[in-house]
Amino acid sequence: MDYAIAYWCVLAAALLPYAWTVVAKGSGKGFDNRDPRGWLQRQDNPRVARANAAQLNAFEAFPAFAVAVVMAQLAGVDPRRVAWLALAFVLLRVLHGVFYVADRDRLRSLAWAGGFACVLALLVSAALAVR
Repeated sequence: MDYAIAYWCVLAAALLPYAWTVVAKGSGKGFDNRDPRGWLQRQDNPRVARANAAQLNAFEAFPAFAVAVVMAQLAGVDPRRVAWLALAFVLLRVLHGVFYVADRDRLRSLAWAGGFACVLALLVSAALAVR
């Protein structure tokens, strides 16, 4: 394994919020592209709201993950460690969205915590590698 796998994971994580956008728009009635935010506010389907929340959370999680991958590489952290943590992050973030849309709050929170732990592990690994 090498850093390329982690970089592909960064790409996957960057695209993930848009998957939840598609779920939100596809779950509601009569999507209006001229007023997407107004359309969203008028929806009464809880699945639309949960998919939108998964989208927003995925956008929030992305910057720290991307920075952590780059920091780990720049610090010379073992590429296999970086790749495994990046793969785990993406898998956990996919599960986070699935659990969010499915309204499985405890599983969603566990997936969120696992993804957060991956980011922390990458950041700590980078900090330890340069001390």
